[in-house]
Amino acid sequence: MVNKVYLENFESRLMNELLKLCTQYKALEGTLLSTEDIDARWHEIAPEYVADAVPNIADYPTVAIAWAGYVGMAVAHLWDEDWAAHCKDEYKSLYGPAGFDDMDENIVQKILGFHLESQEAKSIEQMMRRLGETALTLIRRENIEPQSPMAFHAFARAIKVMFRIGAAIELKRLGYKFEQVNLPNLNGGVAEC
Repeated sequence: MVNKVYLENFESRLMNELLKLCTQYKALEGTLLSTEDIDARWHEIAPEYVADAVPNIADYPTVAIAWAGYVGMAVAHLWDEDWAAHCKDEYKSLYGPAGFDDMDENIVQKILGFHLESQEAKSIEQMMRRLGETALTLIRRENIEPQSPMAFHAFARAIKVMFRIGAAIELKRLGYKFEQVNLPNLNGGVAEC
């Protein structure tokens, strides 16, 4: 049986750690930008992503985790561009010529619009690698038995966090930010939420 409380705590710790790193990179400001549309999209494409990533865990564990961040960036970019046109795009539309293996480069070049030798592309690659390495380190510190059901669930939580972080990074890059909104109530005061 899977310990959901344990996994939720692991996910929360991982999210906090990656948010700190993204804040150091100035890619985020300590908060996770998100939308229900983007989060829901992960639930739709996660099974296909997992099918691609799991065979890569043994030889390329950082890639298996980090590529989810690139997918998050792509989904956020397409959400901003024209969600009605892109909300049902096939997951495989993110692939590069070599499929999953060069999906990162395809997303950076074809979706985000950066030349692969540009400073922006290099910064994204460096940050995603560091985020993936950090996630992998945190998973390993949990001393979970390799290839166990718990290991799979920890991996699934890590790629979900990476997807959400990638989406948040792209939303911030596109100019989105959290702002406090005061809603007037019917009595003329400020409504509390």
